[in-house]
Amino acid sequence: MTALPAILHEPIQALLDEGDKLFDKGKFDAALLKYEEARALLPSDLSRWEASTWVLTAIGDACFLMGDMERAQQALATAVECPEGADNAFVQLRLGQAEYELGRLEQASVALNLAYAHGGEEVFEDEDAKYRACVKAVA
Repeated sequence: MTALPAILHEPIQALLDEGDKLFDKGKFDAALLKYEEARALLPSDLSRWEASTWVLTAIGDACFLMGDMERAQQALATAVECPEGADNAFVQLRLGQAEYELGRLEQASVALNLAYAHGGEEVFEDEDAKYRACVKAVA
């Protein structure tokens, strides 16, 4: 895992913080714009940087909550390839949910089972029961 130089890390973190404040107010469109600004600052080799995991997860989460499942899936699938993304229960949860909503039940099951493996029942606590049922169907 490689940390970004401060000259990149600080503005990316500032944009993520701004996006998170908007996100918490339910302003997902505005938050997504901030997250996309942060993404534009990342070096091209996304899989090398821990910051990529945070930025892509934020993008994926916002897209998921806005109903843009294809874009959510793309961001989260890339986040899985970044440092600590594959072991992050939330990343796997949102990826599995996006896959489920896109009708890709096999891929959804894989990601949701990984979410369960890394986060247990807690990761499904505030989520629709259909996603937990997808894990039960296989587990």
